[in-house]
Amino acid sequence: MLDGAQEVDVAFLVVGDPFGATTHSDLILRAKQKDIPYKVIHNASIMNAIGCCGLQLYQFGETVSIVFWTDSWRPASFYDKIAANRNRGLHTLCLLDIKVKEQSIENLMKGRKIFEPPRYMTVNLAAEQLLEIIADRKKRKEHLAYTPDTICVGVSRVGSDTQRIVSGPLKHMLNVDLGEPLHSLVITGEMHPLEIDMLEEFATDVSSIQDVSHSNYL
Repeated sequence: MLDGAQEVDVAFLVVGDPFGATTHSDLILRAKQKDIPYKVIHNASIMNAIGCCGLQLYQFGETVSIVFWTDSWRPASFYDKIAANRNRGLHTLCLLDIKVKEQSIENLMKGRKIFEPPRYMTVNLAAEQLLEIIADRKKRKEHLAYTPDTICVGVSRVGSDTQRIVSGPLKHMLNVDLGEPLHSLVITGEMHPLEIDMLEEFATDVSSIQDVSHSNYL
């Protein structure tokens, strides 16, 4: 990408903010090593656009990624980060997996440039995996970072004319219809009354949101 950039202008377009991935920081470092001037034009990102759901951005903790599980690979390292956020009363933005231009193991081994159809994780599948994790932890009699009744927010196509926002208990996220990708999920922490009022506007069951204001949420 940097080849010839000393002589001509080169543009690199990305989804979201340019500094949302370390790959882009590496590109800048290599440009500087070659004395290639650069200019960054910042873009909207789910990292700040998630504020559309009514949760206050400065009340978010570390962002996590939830990946597609397979029969032999079921990572759950993000659970500890969710637990740390909730212990501090903070919300957790969960970025859901995207599989684009993936190859099957067979095609990869045979060197065939055949790609699998694109896959985009839904809020429903993310909720299913999150519930399986706490079911397993409960069997081991561990303290749970969240429960099936923890209030969550599912969003899709944020910033578009067909944007959707749905709030409710995690167990309700199994069946919500958020339509086409891209989806993201928020697991809430402690909430300000104004945040609760906003989530009521998107609730699958308003009473489930109202109950938060009458309970020790964490």
